[in-house]
Amino acid sequence: MNTTVHRPIHLAPRPILSWNDTWQGPDHGLIRCWEIGRERALKHPELARRCLDGELPMLGWKGGVERTLKKREKYGSLKYLAQWQGLRGEDLQIDTTMERTLVCSRTGMVVTFTPEQSKYYDPLAENDD
Repeated sequence: MNTTVHRPIHLAPRPILSWNDTWQGPDHGLIRCWEIGRERALKHPELARRCLDGELPMLGWKGGVERTLKKREKYGSLKYLAQWQGLRGEDLQIDTTMERTLVCSRTGMVVTFTPEQSKYYDPLAENDD
């Protein structure tokens, strides 16, 4: 079983797929998130530049940071990581069984992108400023 989702940046975006094929398919929506990142880079070059500079801006998935929190570490979604790679103009390259840690260049926050949703979705920790 291949756990790496990879798609080279030189490939054209895929045709529109059904919701089920997009989000319930083998990549669980990671390719679509990456394609959305590529689209947003064209529409919002300043956002793309911030991502290239190592920032982790707020996007549609858990993982972005607006400011430094008291607890300087947090978890984020692999879908955020996929969109961020697309915004940076990078190949999509995510191992769906591994965690990957990045540090936001603007805030210094440490974000670990994980396949375990329970780590980044904790309603009680949402107000952990």
